[in-house]
Amino acid sequence: MTMSLADEHPDLTIIEQRATSVAQLFVDRVAASPTREAFRFPVGEQWRSMTWRQADDRVRLIAAGLVSLGVQPEDRVAIAAATSIEWVLADLGVMLAAAATTTVYATSTADDVIYIISDSGSRVVFADDDSQIEKLRAHRDSIPGVAKVVTFHGTADGEWVIGLDELETLGAAYLKDDPTVLDQRIGGIEAQSLATLIYTSGTTGRPKGVRLPHDAWTYEAAAVDATGILSQDDVQYLWLPLAHVFGKVLLTLPLQIGFPTAIDGRVDKIVENLPTVRPTWMGAAPRIFEKVYGRITTMMADEGGAKAKLFDWASANGTKVATLRSEGKPVGAMLAAQHAVGDKLVLGKIRDRFGGRVRFFISGSAALNRDVARWFDAMGMPILEGYGLTETSAASCVNRPHANLVGTVGWPIPGTQVTIADDGEILIKGPGVMQGYRGLEDATAEALVDGWFHTGDIGELLETGHLRITDRKKDLFKTSNGKYVAPSLIEATFKGICPYASQLVVEGDGRTFVSALITLDEESIMEWAAGKGMQDADYHTVVTSEQAREMVQDYVDELNLGLNRWEQIKKFIILPRDLSVEEGEITPSLKLKRKVVIRKHQQELDDLYN
Repeated sequence: MTMSLADEHPDLTIIEQRATSVAQLFVDRVAASPTREAFRFPVGEQWRSMTWRQADDRVRLIAAGLVSLGVQPEDRVAIAAATSIEWVLADLGVMLAAAATTTVYATSTADDVIYIISDSGSRVVFADDDSQIEKLRAHRDSIPGVAKVVTFHGTADGEWVIGLDELETLGAAYLKDDPTVLDQRIGGIEAQSLATLIYTSGTTGRPKGVRLPHDAWTYEAAAVDATGILSQDDVQYLWLPLAHVFGKVLLTLPLQIGFPTAIDGRVDKIVENLPTVRPTWMGAAPRIFEKVYGRITTMMADEGGAKAKLFDWASANGTKVATLRSEGKPVGAMLAAQHAVGDKLVLGKIRDRFGGRVRFFISGSAALNRDVARWFDAMGMPILEGYGLTETSAASCVNRPHANLVGTVGWPIPGTQVTIADDGEILIKGPGVMQGYRGLEDATAEALVDGWFHTGDIGELLETGHLRITDRKKDLFKTSNGKYVAPSLIEATFKGICPYASQLVVEGDGRTFVSALITLDEESIMEWAAGKGMQDADYHTVVTSEQAREMVQDYVDELNLGLNRWEQIKKFIILPRDLSVEEGEITPSLKLKRKVVIRKHQQELDDLYN
């Protein structure tokens, strides 16, 4: 049988003795392993390495530079940049200066950037490049509180905008005059001092600033450490947006545990980087796993013949073995022998594409399709699905390698409590829960009741202690026949069935039947098209073709076989382009903005019901 939560015995002393602040956590890490590798990052075509001591040298210059600019304890310092080594060093510099980081996505519109910087009261902004600087300069009158912009790769003007190297020069001069300033700043940070302001990417209205104290981050790091799933010998590959709470918590873990982190925020470089970095684990959103699954399975199917049969045979045996192990059941001698052969001939080669050392992946931010999860498990690279929100500092629950129950988000991390309200809503209490929303007392009071955070998600706790998410409370809708439909589950299921699907958006609120908007992954569908005699056609022509519609219809029919009658998709629209962050249809963490998409295509959906 699958292990239960009662079987786990985490080392709670790790949590009880956690550092007071992120700054202290970093200082302690530098002292414990000064010459060990801390970060790995690309410079041109090459990767460079930085030890903890080398990181400390630069972080202290940045921190002192911020102090020289007049940044006071708990003052907000914004970072508007893509994931990079500079983002990491700047954030740590903010921590050592006892200030608080305001995170801003590099993909955010100028309007959102200005709102966040203004609402947060940020005094200094780290800007990635000239495109980020221009967003600020064009609306400078709206952010009078910003005293200085520090750019990583953009053009400095020597006045309002300075380079990162100039900031470090200022820091060096300040430390020469006052060498103990940072020690004083770090010593003055309290557990509940503000560390981070992360703005939720709301689908309606303005985003809300989530106040997360130092204690939330040090707790998260200590709690994950206590589970024992990671060690100093691991290697993390980190590409997720560090402006997102998931990326931010993954950045805090190495400070606690001490493993090196390879950092490169370029999503198009993930596949290319993996064999070079050779990570032992990586966090990602489900869309990344769906794309890999779809690409490899369709590629093998297109091969046909003996190669496809061998792949299917090895995959089937891998699935059987993974299932038995997850249920705590023995693997028979015959199956074990067959799996060993298939692993050597097929599965091991697939793992090599990921560097050959992956022990597991961690998935968060949205629902993961069960078939995709089982496939990765069969390949020998299990995905540990986790759960959390910006308001809970990301990690509230996560599956464990020794008790990975597919279809759930695992057990609560040590020190976090999870309960289910009478209406099925998931409630969370623990040190990772936010202090509140900045300047929004009513919204805070509504979300936090007697210390319990109301997540807005619907779920259930299994007998084993695993949490299963059903859907977003606000996403559940009722058809005109009075039947409830959970769209997220249907959407995740479809993306595991159809290897060409990018997005499925289910609609049917108050309608007589359920319909859907569908987008197709450009890379996958164009390869499919080439095999159908449409190699010279463009994406728009392919996805709007009758051939593509017939192909998608077959997958929709397959999906419907597993749904209740009132959940089945009766009609659908294939959109002529994929959803994008730039158009505000998905978040930078690849989460669907359902209401935005449905509103954009309201007329087309209405026409389906006429």
